[in-house]
Amino acid sequence: MPHDEEQIRTLIEDWAAAVHAAELEGVLAHHSDDIVMFDVPPPFEGVRGIDAYRASWPPFFAWQRQGASFEIVSLDITAGDDVAYAHALLRCGTPRELAEQPDVRLRLTLGLRKERGGWVVAHEHHSFPDTSVGT
Repeated sequence: MPHDEEQIRTLIEDWAAAVHAAELEGVLAHHSDDIVMFDVPPPFEGVRGIDAYRASWPPFFAWQRQGASFEIVSLDITAGDDVAYAHALLRCGTPRELAEQPDVRLRLTLGLRKERGGWVVAHEHHSFPDTSVGT
C-alpha cells in the first residue's frame, strides 16, 4: 500500500500545515462527517461530528497566535485497503513552553477510512504526556 501511505502522509502534512496557519477549511478537509476527536482540553467525552470538530478549533487558533508551534517531528502510517492508522509526534507549544520543556511532544493518533476512493480521518486523538510525575 505504498501509494495509500503517500496519500495519507500528504493529507496529514497538509492538515498540520493548515492547523499551524489557522486555516479552518484546510483543517476540516478530509475529515468524515462523523469524526470523533479526543483532545487535550475538555470535553472529556470527546468531540463528535464535523460541526463540533469545527467549533473546537477557534480556541486553539487563539492560543496559537501567541507564537505557538505545531510541527510534525515524526509520522508513521499503516494502510490497508480501506482502513489505516497513523501516529505522530509534534512540537506543539509556545516559545516559553518549548523552552521550559523542550522534549515534550504532542502525541497524535489518527484512524482513517477510504470513502469514495479517498482517505478521510474518522478518529483523531491528541494527548500530552503527564509531566507532573517522574519518568
